[in-house]
Amino acid sequence: MPTQKYLCIHRSSTDRSSTGPSSKPSPAQMQEMLGAWNAWKEKFKANIVDLGGKLKGGGKIASASGVTDGPFVEAKEIVGGFMILTADSYEQALEVVREGPGFLSPGSHIEIREITAS
Repeated sequence: MPTQKYLCIHRSSTDRSSTGPSSKPSPAQMQEMLGAWNAWKEKFKANIVDLGGKLKGGGKIASASGVTDGPFVEAKEIVGGFMILTADSYEQALEVVREGPGFLSPGSHIEIREITAS
């Protein structure tokens, strides 16, 4: 069983022109995407601790000076979701992410951070 945890943060550009057309997939395409997703989850079930999820827009930003609405639309990229993996190394965590269907689409990337043991 892998011993180290990694936080994977899905980020994407706020520039929608860089991500290509945003047409809705057909039912057949949805079935294909679901099949690829389920195969990936099964292959890496020993590594997936928490699939996290897609984050809603908006939120709050807390700081020493108070609380404000956020994240701000001026940002060049947004955090769209997260997940937590276990792996024996960064290389193994990268393998899990690289094989994830749809994770590395144009205009997006995944930041992988090792979580320190407390």
